[in-house]
Amino acid sequence: MSINPPESDGGLAQWLAARAGELLLAVRAEHGHADPAALKAAGDRASHEFLLAELERWRPTDTVLSEEDDDSRRSVAEGGGPTRRTADRVWIVDPLDGTREFSEEGRSDWAVHVALWHRHASTPHRLIAGAVGLPAQGRVLTTEFPLRARTDQAGDGPIRLAASRSRPPAFLTDLAEEIGAELVPMGSAGAKIAAVVTGEVDAYIHAGGQYEWDSAAPVAVATAAGFHACRIDGTALRYNEVDPRLPDLLVCRPDLAAPLLEALSRQLSTAAAGTAAPQTSLLGKESR
Repeated sequence: MSINPPESDGGLAQWLAARAGELLLAVRAEHGHADPAALKAAGDRASHEFLLAELERWRPTDTVLSEEDDDSRRSVAEGGGPTRRTADRVWIVDPLDGTREFSEEGRSDWAVHVALWHRHASTPHRLIAGAVGLPAQGRVLTTEFPLRARTDQAGDGPIRLAASRSRPPAFLTDLAEEIGAELVPMGSAGAKIAAVVTGEVDAYIHAGGQYEWDSAAPVAVATAAGFHACRIDGTALRYNEVDPRLPDLLVCRPDLAAPLLEALSRQLSTAAAGTAAPQTSLLGKESR
């Protein structure tokens, strides 16, 4: 890989994600998996320090919001990060998305996230560049060379929903039963959204609590490729907000957005009312 990054923001995001991924693979090889906690800490630290140093070198006037910043979870209202709220350009990075998977030998469902938010962008999320590095899979998904969204389901099987293997939303099993979907357990948020982009699954629904860095880069990549992304109530995803918490989202094939949001609305209403959901299929067929 080139010593110097491409000049474009998208090219820089791709370069950073790839280089950070190489570093993480080296950390994994050096430390081994005997002490998962130490491996997680070493990976987070190495990737974070690399990304901050390179962004300072190549984009010195930009601001950075990283998961590993000491005050990253503090809102501006609590006294944290006022600079990013007045900046025009903010890089939102997750140096190691899926530390648990990173620390487990043989797992490849962890990622590096690099995204750029611009105050004057035309989209609601204002993400103008991004990359999701999947180092253990040997690939980087990027806004610079976006894949094209599929608009139909491959084969006659059920809709495939990427689901957290450790903390899926409580309603997700009920939703899958209602629409006749199959839950596909995966690790990090970046790996799940990447699986939507590459066609391994059809949608990712999350409502268990996340922050902006968990989804900014994957959402930038997915929407650049033509996929749908929003909150689970259908409202727009917004980044560089006062509070960095962004607890829920839906990313899916564009043709599934409306029916999935309808099913989500029923499930959320049902959960609030404490009643049973109707067993109707998302595709207008009998549930399987």
